[in-house]
Amino acid sequence: MPSARYFVLSFTFFALLIAAGCGKKKAPVLPPAPLDTSPPAARTAPAPTAVLEVEPSRILAGEKAILRWRSTGATRAEITPGAGSVETTGMMEVSPTADTLFRLNVAGIGGEATATAKLTVMPSRADDGLGGRRPGVTSDGSKARTGALSLAALGIVFGDIGTSPIYAFRESFEHSELVVDQTSAYGVASIVFWSLVVVISIKYLLLVMRADNDGEGGILALTALVMPKPGDAPTRIGALVITLGVFGTALLYGDGLITPAISVLSAVEGFEVATSAFSDWVIPVSIAILVSLFAVQRRGTAGIAKVFSPVMVVWFTTLGVLGVAEISRHPAVLRAISPTYGIELFVERPWRAFLALGSIFLVVTGGEALYADMGHFGRRAIQWSWYGLALPGLLCNYFGQAALLAQGREEVGSPFYEMAPSWAITPLALLATMATVIASQALISGAFSLTAQAVQLDYFPRLAIRHTSSVHSGQVYVPAVNWGLMLGCVGLVLTFRTSSALASAYGIAVTTTMLITTLIFYRVVRERWGWSAAKAFALLLPFAVVDLAFLAANIPKIPSGGWFPLLVGFVLVMGMTTWRRGRQLVAARIRRGERAITDLVADPLFVDAAEVDGSAVYLFKDPGAAPPALLANLRHNRVRHRLIVLVSVEMVERPHMAVRKVARYTRLAPQVVQVRLRFGYRDRPDVPDALARLAVAGFDEGAATYFLGRETVEATKAPGMHPWRERLFVLMNRSAANASRFFHLPPDRVFEVNTHVPI
Repeated sequence: MPSARYFVLSFTFFALLIAAGCGKKKAPVLPPAPLDTSPPAARTAPAPTAVLEVEPSRILAGEKAILRWRSTGATRAEITPGAGSVETTGMMEVSPTADTLFRLNVAGIGGEATATAKLTVMPSRADDGLGGRRPGVTSDGSKARTGALSLAALGIVFGDIGTSPIYAFRESFEHSELVVDQTSAYGVASIVFWSLVVVISIKYLLLVMRADNDGEGGILALTALVMPKPGDAPTRIGALVITLGVFGTALLYGDGLITPAISVLSAVEGFEVATSAFSDWVIPVSIAILVSLFAVQRRGTAGIAKVFSPVMVVWFTTLGVLGVAEISRHPAVLRAISPTYGIELFVERPWRAFLALGSIFLVVTGGEALYADMGHFGRRAIQWSWYGLALPGLLCNYFGQAALLAQGREEVGSPFYEMAPSWAITPLALLATMATVIASQALISGAFSLTAQAVQLDYFPRLAIRHTSSVHSGQVYVPAVNWGLMLGCVGLVLTFRTSSALASAYGIAVTTTMLITTLIFYRVVRERWGWSAAKAFALLLPFAVVDLAFLAANIPKIPSGGWFPLLVGFVLVMGMTTWRRGRQLVAARIRRGERAITDLVADPLFVDAAEVDGSAVYLFKDPGAAPPALLANLRHNRVRHRLIVLVSVEMVERPHMAVRKVARYTRLAPQVVQVRLRFGYRDRPDVPDALARLAVAGFDEGAATYFLGRETVEATKAPGMHPWRERLFVLMNRSAANASRFFHLPPDRVFEVNTHVPI
C-alpha cells in the first residue's frame, strides 16, 4: 500500500539521521543573522580582475620563463594550457617547446575575468636567421651555441660577399682594361687582401658592429641611435645625419635589385665555360631562376634555410681548395700580401689602377649585410664564421686567381672557373648557382625586414606585411616589395644581359652607403660613447679615406649603369621624406581642432549622450586628446559606450620593447581609460594582444568595438610642402594599407570614421 510504503521510508530516514548524530557534541545554537535590508545593487560584489605576465617574453628552446599572475575579487583561478587550477596569486616556471599563449581565467562572486600572456620560443640554433629577436649569444653564452650560430651565419650573412669571387677579380681587369701580367695580378691581389682586412675585419667586425641598437644592426638601426628623443626637434647637423641615414637605407634597395641579378647571371654564365652551346640559354635560365626565387617568398624561407648553411660550408671549402691548388703551383703569389705590390700598381699604372679600384670594391660589397644581420646571430658568431671559414676561403681563392693570371695572357677570361679541372666546371657552376640563390635570398629577406622597420618608424606608408613564421616575429613577407624587386631584377637582366655589363651598375650604391655608415658612426661615438673629437677623428679618418677612394673609383661607372641604383635611392628617399613630412602636417592639422579628453567628459555633449553597453576602443596618436572619431560619434550618433578606452600607439627607436613595458594605462574618468602602447620597430604591433594583457576593470577585449579615424587628405595652397610633394603624399596615403590590418584588429569589430584634412 502506498501509505504503508511512505511510512516505512520516513521512519528509516529519521532513524539514520538520529544514528548519525549520536556521540557527537551538540553544536551551540546561534541567534539568527539579521536580515540584509540593503538594496540588491549594494550587495553586488566587485568584478574580479586578472593580471598575467611572462618574463622574459622570448626564450630559446629548452630554456625556462617565469609566469606570474595575480587577481582581486577571485575565488578560483585556472591557467591554460597545462597548469590547470592554481592559486589566485602566484608564479611558476614554464618551458614550452613552441610559441604558447597562456590564459588566466578567474572567477568570483562578482563575475569572471581573463588575462593572456604570449611566450615566444626560438630554436636554440638560428637555422634561418631571417628576422625577429636573435637567439643571441651573450658574454656568458656557451661555445657550443656560438658555434651553432656561426654555422647558421654562413648560410645567411656571407652569401653576398661569398659569391664575389665569381666576378670581382675578373671585372677588376675587364673594367679597367688592365694588362694581364704579374704586376697587375699581384697588385690587385694585394688591394683585395687589404680591403678585406681594413673594411670588413677592422671597420665592421671590430668597430661598427659594437654600435648595436638593442642588439640590432644595420644603417637604419645606426640612424635610430642618433635620432632625437620624441618631442625634441633635431639640430641642423642632426637632421642632416638622419637624412643621410634615410638615403643610405634607400640605396640598399638599389643594391637589393642588382645583387640577385648579377649573382644569378654570373653563376649561370659559368655553364658557357663548359659548353658554348649554352650561350643562348643564359638569359632565359637566369630569368627562370629569379622568377622562381621570388615566387616562393610568400611561403617563407624557414624550410629552405635549413640547407643554406651546409651549402655555404661546401661553397667556401671549394673556394679554398681551388685557390690552394693554384697557389701550390705558384707560391710566389703569397708575396702580394705586402701592400707594396698594390702601391706599385698605382705608381706604374695610376689611371688603370684607379679604374680597377671600382671593381675591386666588389669584394667587400657584403660588409653592410654583415652589420645588418648582426641582430640575427650576434657579433661573436659572425666573427667566428668570418675568421674560421669565410675569410680564409675568400683569400685563398682570390690569390689563386692572381696566381693563374700572373702567368700572362691576352684576355682575362673567367679565372674563377678556369682554376677548376674541366670535369668539375659543370658541378662548380651548379654549386655557384645555389650559392648565388642563397646570396639573393639573404638580400631579399633583408629588404622585407628593412621595409617593416621603415613602416614602423613612419618612413613608409603602411604596407601589407605578413608574418611567415611562428618562431621569428621579424621573419616577414611584403608582397609589394617582393614583386617590385622581381620586376626590377628581370628588367636588369634583360637590359644589361651580361654580368660584366651589370657590374658597371654595381658598387656605387654600396660605396655611398658605407661612407654614410662611417659618418653616422662618428656621430655615435661622439654622442653615445663620449669620445673626444680628436680621438674619433683620428680613428675614423682612415676609414673615411678608404670609403671615399672606393666611391671616387665608382663614379666613372655612373654613365654606364651606376645611375640606376642612384636613381632608385633618390626616388625612394624623396618618397620616404615626403611621407614622413606629410604625416607630420596631417598630425598638426588634426591638433588644431583637438580637445582635451578631460574637458570633453564634462561637456554636455558627452554627459547627455545615451550610454550603451560594452567597451569602445578609440585609436589616436596623441594621448590625453579626444580622438576625432569619438567626437564624430558623439555629434552624429549622440551615444557613448559604458567604457571608453583611448589607445595611443608609439613606435620607439629601438628594435624591441619588453612585454612589461609595452602597455600602461591611466583612468582619466570613471568611464574613460587612457592606454599607451609602445612597440619597437621590429615588434609586431598587435594592439588586441597588448590590451588583453591589461587588467582594466570592466574591459573585455573579446567583446570590444574598435573605432578608427581615417583621414581623407587634400592638397591645398596651405604652407607645408611643395605642391607636387603634397600630391605625392595624397597618392601614397590612398595606397596605404588599412590601419586595422596593420594593428591586427578583428575586422568584424572595427568601425572607421572619416575625417577631411587639408594640407
